[in-house]
Amino acid sequence: MIIKNKLIFGWALLLLCTFSCKEDLIEMNIDPNGASPESANPNLVLSTVLTEAGKTVLNLGYQDIAGVMQHTQKDGWSGSHNSYDWNRSNSWSGYYAILRNNQFVYERAVELDQELHQGVTLVIRGMMFGLITDLWGDAPYSQALKGAEGTPEGTFPEFDTQEAIYRGILDELEMANQLLSKPQSAYNSSIESADVYFNGDPTQWQKMANSLRLRFYMRLSEKLPDFAKQGIEGILADPGTNPIITDPGDDAAMSFNTESSASSWPNNTKFDVDASNYRRLKMCETLVEAMRAINDPRLGVWANPVEIPLVVDASLPAGTDVIQDGKRYLSPDVLEARNVDIEDISQNQDYVGIPPGIAGAQVYNLSPDANQAAFNPHVSWLNDRYREANGPLLKARLISATEVNFILAEAALKGWAVGGTAEDYYNKAIQSSFVTWGLSDQVAAYLQQENVMFNGTVKQIIEQKWIASWTAAAEAWFDYRRTGYPELEAGPYTIRSIIPVRFYYMTDEMNLNKENAELASSRLETTNYSEVDGANSAWSKPWVIQGTGKPW
Repeated sequence: MIIKNKLIFGWALLLLCTFSCKEDLIEMNIDPNGASPESANPNLVLSTVLTEAGKTVLNLGYQDIAGVMQHTQKDGWSGSHNSYDWNRSNSWSGYYAILRNNQFVYERAVELDQELHQGVTLVIRGMMFGLITDLWGDAPYSQALKGAEGTPEGTFPEFDTQEAIYRGILDELEMANQLLSKPQSAYNSSIESADVYFNGDPTQWQKMANSLRLRFYMRLSEKLPDFAKQGIEGILADPGTNPIITDPGDDAAMSFNTESSASSWPNNTKFDVDASNYRRLKMCETLVEAMRAINDPRLGVWANPVEIPLVVDASLPAGTDVIQDGKRYLSPDVLEARNVDIEDISQNQDYVGIPPGIAGAQVYNLSPDANQAAFNPHVSWLNDRYREANGPLLKARLISATEVNFILAEAALKGWAVGGTAEDYYNKAIQSSFVTWGLSDQVAAYLQQENVMFNGTVKQIIEQKWIASWTAAAEAWFDYRRTGYPELEAGPYTIRSIIPVRFYYMTDEMNLNKENAELASSRLETTNYSEVDGANSAWSKPWVIQGTGKPW
């Protein structure tokens, strides 16, 4: 009996130890600094959502789409930037990652009855899904963000039509407008600690929501003109209920800090020892010449003057190639010996851009350096401010007073009731841009120039909007697709002879979600320029421009 009791006691002690150790191990595997999804403060995730959204928008408009829209050209590792050589690698995974985190914040806000957080996350949702459909066309929307459910629909979501997505996000942005209509003191939560755009001000977020509605209604103006007209006129008819961004101080813009490369201006030289990322991005001839033709002072804010201009002088002795007084003097025979026509170089004494889509961009204009990311003194580099990790002008701009006023100028030109004339809004848009770039004292003289004064054409509105979209070139791409302006020509070595109109559905999506991706591809309109690729081409037209005859 004693032996039996000892055995029972021993087993009990062993079981107690086992369960105790297991509990200890479980507790050891819980991160004391981590946040449980069931109890997380939404602001902990919201800050990541907002900063990642800002970086994504900036990367889009400062990198490859700046190449498409001929703001910049690269002279190193340039295929995707200069030539649209995307190789079906355009991925939306980063966009959906932001949306998943955003959905978590929204759902927590619903649980906690936090209307401020709900409104803000609906604004971000509308903007990000808007970007996805702008860039790709049809895409997962109504069944998106449900992968954790493990259902077939969540794992392999259908692609909603582009029309359905635009209509859906417009409805959600109207919901956001209503949720954000209260004074800050009326909400039971605050986002001040997480909000890198508006420091927690709901009115500013409400303005952003309605300004995005204007953006997407105008996006539909060629395809659904009556719907777009009704939407824009409805917003402008009741400014008390539908405030919008009209002043640069209200811009949805994110500044940077210098804590790390991830939280600083992209391609800065503080975190890039040899400055190669900064060096490879140069001004494009198209933008430079357009701004030089109208004496636009913003060019000096965005670009450096050419360090050593070229001067070809027929009066010089044969074989002359000398740098003197800060200029490089050449006799015409030097060009002939290099098989270079005088039309193939630029002798601008102020700013020189690289022509779009040329071979050997690194050696353009007789560069003495043929390396990738060349130290070429004969073309304009980006302004030195873009070497910095942060600064007052270095911001990710999601939507601005400049863009909104250009939208209203175009709406007024169509004869829509927007409370002002096309000329008034056109002038306000340019004024807003000059204020943004620290040139408010020069705007009056600029607007008095004959070739800047409003001439009553959509061409002029969109071309000025294209200039003003510096570092936010994606909006210029979507405007070009809708209007055909500015009238850009693809370079001689681009992979097609015309500007693309969308991103490819990436290879992973075509393989993993094959049936739905192929169905979405079949709804694209193939063109003469997409035959090589098949339906899923950057030159196949998405719904929003099908039947419009735009842009080509």
